[in-house]
Amino acid sequence: QVRLVESGGGLVQPGGSLRLSCAASGSIISINAMGWYRQTPGKQRELVAGLTNGGKTNYADSVKGRFTISRDNAKNTVYLQMISLKPEDTAVYYCKGTIRDKTDFIARDYWGQGTQVTVSS
Repeated sequence: QVRLVESGGGLVQPGGSLRLSCAASGSIISINAMGWYRQTPGKQRELVAGLTNGGKTNYADSVKGRFTISRDNAKNTVYLQMISLKPEDTAVYYCKGTIRDKTDFIARDYWGQGTQVTVSS
């Protein structure tokens, strides 16, 4: 069984910063791509930032230059550093990992439970 647990969300003023963490645990053989998504009520979940196993990153246009995704392979953890936060960044942020586990050696997507980020004065 594989589990992703996010942390680091909270309330921050506009212009502030937060760092989200997502730790993967369980019967992991390997982790391929990992990414951060966000969702607001009534809207579809959208990709915020992605990071491949080879280190290639991609970002939503709305966060380029403000958000940075990184990964600590030794800890099976992915981070999202967010600066210059805006009220429109308010959302539930979810971590997704494409992970091959020991159960059947098949790579599949796993999601965390989400962490709320609220940007408000």
